[in-house]
Order: sequence, then C-alpha cells, then structure tokens
Amino acid sequence: MKIVVIGGTGLIGSKLVTKLRADGHDPLAASPATGVDIITGKGLAEALAGAHVVVDVSNAPNWGDAEVMDFFQTSARNILAAETAAGTGHHVALSVVGTERLQGSGYFRAKLAQEETIKAAAIPSTILRATQFFEFIGRIADSSTHDGTVSLPSLYFQPEAAEDVAAALADIAEGAPVNGT
Repeated sequence: MKIVVIGGTGLIGSKLVTKLRADGHDPLAASPATGVDIITGKGLAEALAGAHVVVDVSNAPNWGDAEVMDFFQTSARNILAAETAAGTGHHVALSVVGTERLQGSGYFRAKLAQEETIKAAAIPSTILRATQFFEFIGRIADSSTHDGTVSLPSLYFQPEAAEDVAAALADIAEGAPVNGT
C-alpha cells in the first residue's frame, strides 16, 4: 500500500517510513528535502498520486503565534485538498496530548485549528495525540541552562520514545480511519 508521510525526513517521519517499509508497504517521505512543499503545494499532487493513506507529521518551522497558525491551517487545507483530488482514503495526523487545554499557547491554538480542519474535511481521518519525545529532553535542558545551572519549571512531563510514536502511527495508517482522536 502506498503511504505518503508528510514530514517523512524528520524525527518521527523517518522512523515511520522505516517501520512502514519493514511492514511491506510503499512509503514515500514527503518534505521540502524531497521536493514537496505543503505550504505552496509544489510537488504535493505528484506525491499523493495513488496514495491510499497520508500521514502528516510535519511541524512548523517558526513558532511565532501568527506564523504557526498560518502554517498549520495552510498545510492542512493544502494536504486535504490534494488528498481529495487524489482519492486518498485515510488522513492520519500527529498532534499533542492536552492540546485543547493549553490554549494560552499559540502553538497549541494552531494544533487545535489543524485538528478542527481535519475533522471538518470529507477525508476519513484519525488523529493521534502524543506527548513530548525523550529525544527532546536534551534540547529542553539546554534551553533552560543559564550560567551552568539547569532551571526547569514545575510541570508534569511524561515523555515517550519517538520510536513508539512511529509504531503507533504505523498501526493507525495500516488500519481503518476512526474519524476522531
């Protein structure tokens, strides 16, 4: 089965492509690095031709409130329109646990807008919400280090392995849409 992975060269996407290939599928890693731009639409129709499933694990390059909102709304509309034209049967998207409760953040407002766009579309879909990845812990600590001291805010943090998220996405892509989260 042809499965297009939007963001297929990133952390989760590359692991997902490897997993899908091992499961006997024909995954296509779609990203700017492979000539697919989900904002301009360049290469999108060609990438989705013949795709049974599209898995969107893309992420915004800029997390400013307006920029991230524009990225997720524009990319979701473009991907869903291309899926409709290609006759794709299942749209899978990666989101974040607690998105609806973290609306003080522009990033989470944008992720919720992306989810709402997906749910309103005619393409059958499944949204997987995941927590932060273990692989990000070093960056989080580095960004909180000042004069050799790591200061972390009091918060709940329940990371999971990127490999586990990719495996869950593969299972979802291989299954029927749930039309929900």
